[in-house]
Amino acid sequence: MDSAAYYLGFDFSTQQLKVIAVNEQLLVIYEDNVHFDKNLPEFGTQGGVHVHSDKLTVTSPVLMWLRALDCILDRMKSSGFNFSKVKALSGTGQQHGSVYWKTGSREILNHLPAEQPLHIALQTCFCINDSPVWMDSSTSAECRNLEKSIGGAQALANITGSRAYERFTSHQIAKIYKRKPKEYCQCERISLVSSFAASLFIGDYAPIDYSDGSGMNLLDIHEKTWDDTCLNACAPDLKEKLGSVVPSSSVLGNVSLYYVQRYGFSPLCRVIAFTGDNPASLAGMRLEEGDIAVSLGTSDTLFLWIKEPTPALEGHIFINPVQPQDYMALLCFKNGSLMREKIRDNCSSASWEDFSNILRSTPPGNNGHIGFYFDVMEITPQAVGVHRFDAENQKVSEFPKDVEIRALIEGQFMAKRIYAERLGYKILPQTKILATGGASCNQEILQVLSDIFNAPVHTIATANSACLGCAYRAAHGLASLSSCSSFTEVLKAPQHKLVVAPRPEADKIYQPLLKRYAECESTVIQATKIM
Repeated sequence: MDSAAYYLGFDFSTQQLKVIAVNEQLLVIYEDNVHFDKNLPEFGTQGGVHVHSDKLTVTSPVLMWLRALDCILDRMKSSGFNFSKVKALSGTGQQHGSVYWKTGSREILNHLPAEQPLHIALQTCFCINDSPVWMDSSTSAECRNLEKSIGGAQALANITGSRAYERFTSHQIAKIYKRKPKEYCQCERISLVSSFAASLFIGDYAPIDYSDGSGMNLLDIHEKTWDDTCLNACAPDLKEKLGSVVPSSSVLGNVSLYYVQRYGFSPLCRVIAFTGDNPASLAGMRLEEGDIAVSLGTSDTLFLWIKEPTPALEGHIFINPVQPQDYMALLCFKNGSLMREKIRDNCSSASWEDFSNILRSTPPGNNGHIGFYFDVMEITPQAVGVHRFDAENQKVSEFPKDVEIRALIEGQFMAKRIYAERLGYKILPQTKILATGGASCNQEILQVLSDIFNAPVHTIATANSACLGCAYRAAHGLASLSSCSSFTEVLKAPQHKLVVAPRPEADKIYQPLLKRYAECESTVIQATKIM
């Protein structure tokens, strides 16, 4: 890589716009953010969004995103940042959100006047000024309609990687077509937040990338093309309005003349396709084939690298952002840290130290005791309540405190392995588990994770992983013009830190227990349905 090269990553997230610059050693040399509520109070957002009176419709003003980009680039310029050293840039946007460009806007994008900020130059370009975002849940009717048109939830998941979800873009488009037909008719291009942001940099409509396109319930993830049945079930002329789809590492072209004249970018600065925030996080965490990332937070999230996906009703499968012939999967478990804290308070005097000591002193496999702990309605699986089973799969009303602690942690991680494997994930000899989030600093919890997956656990710092991932993707996208180097080969970044390895006997203990856990889970799901 060029010794004077910088690579930029932008992150158009829900609450702020972030930027990170890395040098040729991939070390961060600049970062900044514009917080929407705090720095742009004129838009009146809370948490970066407007929640409408029905409490279901959630939108963000498009002009706020433009104003934020003006603001962050002006600040970089004022700080003396040398834009001429930027060899490539990429970015990410909150997944599922959509932007509606008015007919004639392409012409304006093509000829942006360098003396005007973007929010002035483009203020008349949108037929919907408030973009639906991922927090929106107002489209239940549209979800039912699409699943019915395709032949059911599983049939839709088989094509698009997910069953119908209210936040997914296709349902938002269908709702706009139904409720605002005039505005839909005036629209010449529908972008995702990611491709909207890329469009600003190339001065033309940017194509949607494979990975972010996988979060729309419209893309056939196997053929990597729009699915006509899904398109037709949503709205007319949709294929023309969406444009083409491209691999996530595609070079879209050079930066628009606007940025050369206004900020001093090199006219040779390349723009790499922008993608969604979850795919960008996979890049930022530097997952490789067979790896799994576990974020242990309020809710627990799994990122998986998959070769042969088997879509299911739980979880999402996207086309992989750094290797387009592979896939990534996403699984979310609602009952994460709050459940762990509740059991800690009840069983170990609210002390993590006591909790860890008890976990260390109890045997792997918990002498056959299994527990399900769902304080709030879980989404993976759909179940609620606390359910305990003894070694004979008989329900019991309580466990001793030491058994309760291990049953909670083992149960949480067995569920993660079972659901990962249902989506087509396979543990390989080289598999690493990358742990992040609050509980990733607890070695005893990580030892259970390592034992159940029979793989070593590393910890990673993931502050701004989506934004950093896009700076990495910019470097990879540029390198791929002159060589066939993989993402991993381009990224000679620091190694993840090994924390624990699985015990030698772990696999023998947990294989039969995983089978029993799946059997007990069926009982738990049935019990929830009866409630």
